[in-house]
Amino acid sequence: MNYQQTIEFLYSQLPMFSKIGAAALKNDLLNIRELCGILDHPEQKFPSVHIAGTNGKGSTSHMLSAILQQAGYKTGLYTSPHLHDFRERIKVNGEMIPEEEVVRFTAQMKGHIETIQPSFFELTVAMAFEYFAQQKVDIAIVETGLGGRLDSTNIISPLLSLITNISYDHMNILGDTLQQIAFEKAGIIKPDTPVVISETQPESMRVFQETADKRNAPIRFADKEYRIIYRQPGADTLHLKVEYIPTADVEPYLLDLPGHYQEKNLIGVLAAMEVLQLKGFPVPQEMIRAALANVKRLTGLGGRWEVIATKPYTVLDVGHNEAGIRAIMEQLALVSYRRLHIITGFVKDKDVAAALRQLPQDATYYFTKAQIPRAMQETDLLKLAVEQGLNGSSFHDVPAAYAAALAAATDEDMILVCGSVFIVGDMPLSSGRL
Repeated sequence: MNYQQTIEFLYSQLPMFSKIGAAALKNDLLNIRELCGILDHPEQKFPSVHIAGTNGKGSTSHMLSAILQQAGYKTGLYTSPHLHDFRERIKVNGEMIPEEEVVRFTAQMKGHIETIQPSFFELTVAMAFEYFAQQKVDIAIVETGLGGRLDSTNIISPLLSLITNISYDHMNILGDTLQQIAFEKAGIIKPDTPVVISETQPESMRVFQETADKRNAPIRFADKEYRIIYRQPGADTLHLKVEYIPTADVEPYLLDLPGHYQEKNLIGVLAAMEVLQLKGFPVPQEMIRAALANVKRLTGLGGRWEVIATKPYTVLDVGHNEAGIRAIMEQLALVSYRRLHIITGFVKDKDVAAALRQLPQDATYYFTKAQIPRAMQETDLLKLAVEQGLNGSSFHDVPAAYAAALAAATDEDMILVCGSVFIVGDMPLSSGRL
């Protein structure tokens, strides 16, 4: 098979959560352990950092990867899902895994695929670990897919675990209370292994503390050590000054990820780097600053308050649940525009009504759907939105919605695209997206 045939095989033959939802998930780690056993346990052949959380884990993973790359460490990065190209999930020093490696790995494992019948995610995780071992990375940043305790990535023994935050998402799988969700995320906390919690939340703090105590894992809550004392948001950048509370030292940072919500992620990253410095990965402060100003260039991160045009001001953001949409709205409050046009769509297994309640009623809406089975039908979304006081029209796909928004918008207006990773991924590449 060539690359295109290989990708079609992976998409068509393996159960994908992004397509069919919970039916694609396995409630154990047996398949991933069997796959990695066949591959002579690549997950044991490189140091790693393991990252979980409801929102912010993707940005956090990319920030850490950028810092380690900037410092000269050969850095693997595993994230999910992808926006446009499957290979975005597996990178070394910001470069996607080559097409021929995807083809080779799939051909090598094809017989085992038929026997083991892994999910798409399980096979992708095994592919990433094998590639990182083959490339002899100095360190890998590994983001969980969903939850933590039973996530396929949870067979690594990391130097450090990091949990970003906890909010309501995937409740049909992870539980319908924040404590239950926190319990699943806390599953990445390993015995005698440091864990950083980016954001102290009353509902999850006790769960994390108790899990860490049981496993003798040193725990630190980043926002008890660092705080933002100055912020200057911009369209493309975010200027911050961060105080290290124990010493009152202050450091300035310029982030090329301008979302107001990146402040919480940055604090978690700084605490994580403090741990990694002690674990044999020293990075000078000036390199940390340089990396944080160039995360997109170093890692290829997209879809986090990503400005793709200025007339009209057009932003893509993958925020897709109640907390994620609320964070986007906080950033939106910092922007000036004449009229607001919002292109949005959701997957049907989210609490869509709760997300819609975060959206402004004075915008014009273009309700649409991504081209996956999990997507909520645009007509159903329109009905639900009208109940929440939102007004607009429905469109059968994202390009049609975007074309309508462009036709209606003036240069002084703003177009916001959000609601789902898959909505952002379906935006036309010719839209100006880098």
